[in-house]
Order: sequence, then structure tokens, then C-alpha cells
Amino acid sequence: MSELAKTMNKQAAEFIPEFWSDILNKKLSKSGVAMRIVNTRYEGEIKNAGDTVRIQEVPNIAINSYDPSGALSYEEPNGESKILHIDQQKYFAFKVDDITKAQADNDLAHKFMEEAKKGIDLVKDSFILGKFADIPASNLLAPVSLTKGNAYLQFVNLAKMLKNKGAIQSRDSDIYGKNDEETREGLPFVVINPDIEAVLLQAPEFIQATEKGDKVLRTGSIGSIAGLDIMVSTNLPTVEGKVNVMAGINDAITFASQVVKIETLRDKDAFKDLVRGLYVYGAKTVIPEALAGCVMSLA
Repeated sequence: MSELAKTMNKQAAEFIPEFWSDILNKKLSKSGVAMRIVNTRYEGEIKNAGDTVRIQEVPNIAINSYDPSGALSYEEPNGESKILHIDQQKYFAFKVDDITKAQADNDLAHKFMEEAKKGIDLVKDSFILGKFADIPASNLLAPVSLTKGNAYLQFVNLAKMLKNKGAIQSRDSDIYGKNDEETREGLPFVVINPDIEAVLLQAPEFIQATEKGDKVLRTGSIGSIAGLDIMVSTNLPTVEGKVNVMAGINDAITFASQVVKIETLRDKDAFKDLVRGLYVYGAKTVIPEALAGCVMSLA
């Protein structure tokens, strides 16, 4: 087979819709900061926009004193269910001219899907971090003007709030790996922005994730403070310099998404291919009490 034929075959393969979809879904599986703070247990159950997923809550089981007579009283626990709505839809659409295809020296699909991933990461990060609004009022600390002198105390208070509400990560949370030596089971997170990060880096209590520091922080963490993994995002809701800092555990928010369709068509008016894709997603705060927050501003 000639080199020209090989090139043409490779280009033809790259413009099969399933090929593009597979690439993008793999790139999106754990991308973006917000994907590190949610669970995706029900993601495989969605097929298209408008789908709903019923999430069955596990009810509390009563513990009773044992009667020596052997008489037992059986309860019938009926946990309530919550609905996860896949009600968000985004699309991308672009053209690839034949000259670009002919001159591409690497996998063209990977390059374009990497750019699509960046845009989708921004969308889903903003959406998930907007769940700050679901934090119960009793789990919100008083707004604070942050300095390197008081930063540690604020994060101690966030961690204390989570512990007092029993926010402990379950063993089957899919954000952690299966090798306990490489994970930190039960460690909650806190999401900050770069401005707050700059203050934390000056706080003496900050533990940086280096070889001499904490080796078992979750992927994407810059370190820990007051027992919280620190995640940094530029997409935290910020109004007039006030940042909605959110802490919690991955069990609190369930997220599901899917690239449900990618199509490649021939442009009837030019020597170009048309590529378009549809991304659907949704999230549900299933345990609001497992989230805590504080509106922080810089002094």
C-alpha cells in the first residue's frame, strides 16, 4: 500500500463519528477540577438529554436493646428516592478543511477533541461548583476577609463543620483508587480560587504536596490544610471579589454526563468536513449536609 493510500485510510478512519466520540468521552472521564469532588455512580444509566435517574437513599437502621426473651421487633425501612435530571445540553460544531487534513502530521481528532474537552470542562466545572447554593444555611460559616494570619482558622472551622455533620467518605466512592496505600480514604475536599491559594501559600500551617509532604492526596490537589484536600479552580462563583468556597465529600453530589452524539458530515458548499457533537449532563446534591461553605474575600 502506498503512503498516500495509508494517509487517506487514516484520515477516513479519523472521521468516523464513533472514533471522535470515544476519544472525547475518554478525555472527559475525570477531567476538570469539579469532577474530583463528585461521584459518578449513575453515569452509565444515561443515554440522552431528558433522561432521569432514580437515586434510592439508604434509610437509617434502628439499634435496639436486646430482650433476653428473644423477642425481636422488625422495622420496614423505606428510604426516599431522589431524581437526577439530565437537563443540561451543550453542543460544539466546527469545520475541517481538506487542506488541514492533508497537512496534519498528528492525530487530528485528538487535537480537536482536546479543545472540545477544555470548553466542556469549563461548563461542567461552573455547573457543579454552582451547587454551593445547595449548602444548608446551618452549614455556612460567617463571611470572612481572609489573611495569611486567619486562613488556617477558617479552614479548621470548615473541617469541623463537616465532621460535626458526620460527613465521612464511603468506601465505594469512585473518586478514590482501589489501592489504599495510594489513596486517602475519608479525606474531604475544599475548592478555592488562585487568589485564595496565594494567601494559603503564605500560611505557615499549609502542607504542600511535595515528596516531603503528603504523598497520598487525591489527583489535582495542591496540598492539604486542616485535614482538607485543597483543589484550585478559576471557575468558583465570585461576585465583587467575594468567593464561594465550598468544602465537602464526594458522596454529597452525584453527577452524570455523556457525549451522546457526534456526527461528521460533508460540507455541500466547500471542500470541508463538518463535525458536531452533543454533550448532556446533570447533577443532584443528594446529601446537602455533607457540604459546607464560606464566602471569603481578600483583605
